[in-house]
Amino acid sequence: MSFNEADVQNALKNLIDANTQKDFTSGKSVKNIKISGNDVSLDILLGYPAKSVWDEIRGEIEAHLKSTLPGVAKVSANVSSKVVPHAVQRGVKLVEGVKNIIAVASGKGGVGKSTTTVNLALALSAEGACVGILDADIYGPSQPTMLGITGRPESRDGKSMEPMRNHGLQAMSIGFMIAGDDAPMVWRGPMVTQALDQLLHQTRWDNLDYLLVDLPPGTGDIQLTLAQKVPVTGAIIVTTPQDIALLDARKGLKMFEKVDIKIIGIVENMSTHICSKCGHEEHIFGAGGGAKMCADYAVELLGSLPLDIRIREQADSGIPTVIADPDNNISKVYKQIARRIAVKVADMAQDHSAAFPKIVVQNS
Repeated sequence: MSFNEADVQNALKNLIDANTQKDFTSGKSVKNIKISGNDVSLDILLGYPAKSVWDEIRGEIEAHLKSTLPGVAKVSANVSSKVVPHAVQRGVKLVEGVKNIIAVASGKGGVGKSTTTVNLALALSAEGACVGILDADIYGPSQPTMLGITGRPESRDGKSMEPMRNHGLQAMSIGFMIAGDDAPMVWRGPMVTQALDQLLHQTRWDNLDYLLVDLPPGTGDIQLTLAQKVPVTGAIIVTTPQDIALLDARKGLKMFEKVDIKIIGIVENMSTHICSKCGHEEHIFGAGGGAKMCADYAVELLGSLPLDIRIREQADSGIPTVIADPDNNISKVYKQIARRIAVKVADMAQDHSAAFPKIVVQNS
């Protein structure tokens, strides 16, 4: 029996991508179908980084087509990922060298936002994405310590800075510029917002799929500048389960809604405490707070992370959990959350500004 390209497309309508919950055909992942006799080859191009599951998806595709196409002999599926720029606020241009900017906010300090940011960035990188971190906490930069980076950025042209690098990430922080870990930043609001603008636009980001912006707590000058001048694809809210943290997290969420920045979802950190001696797990900060907030605002709970001493120790040492122990359960949760973030971003409207030609008017 013979089959054609339409038969292959129809067969893949019945196979669901576990990450997107869409079939591969309607998800527009199926490319370059070629039929030679009874052999089939095709490409599966995912819109999100998923290096760890490429082989699994390849096996599913090949097994499904062998079982559903009549008379098929050999099936060869090539699985890869391509991240593209997605739409941002109106009137804000994309940053050169950056496809998507994701803001990570908390509203309240002390909820583990910076630790969550660095581990999510490392998780996205482990899935094959090119990832950077912008430490937007001018008064209290922590990413240099968490990334284990010392020294100052270089400038090749005297106008721009090369991003600092470690663990496969690109990074920029005011912490790279100041002398001494205890040097205070005694700056007023305008100087802080100018510093953020320079850190973002004067860094030579190298073809980033995602730039995660580690925001300071609150809803002040930095957040307002981010909303007005920085092209943000979406925002993640980090909170802990207790009421006082959720109160500020709700304010942060509402702020992003007011300035037309999409909410990707909520991460509940310190959801449970795991005893380092016996392994007992308990909800010391309460339970269900993140889920209730998600239900109230119709956003997704991306995942929950425990309060575990290893997360703190590894971040303080400059080797965060996803790098220090990539196969443990905590790292797996970070990776699940990161993949969900990437899938949600991939499902957003694309930015097509690069497709339009630049028009230059000259006197002749």
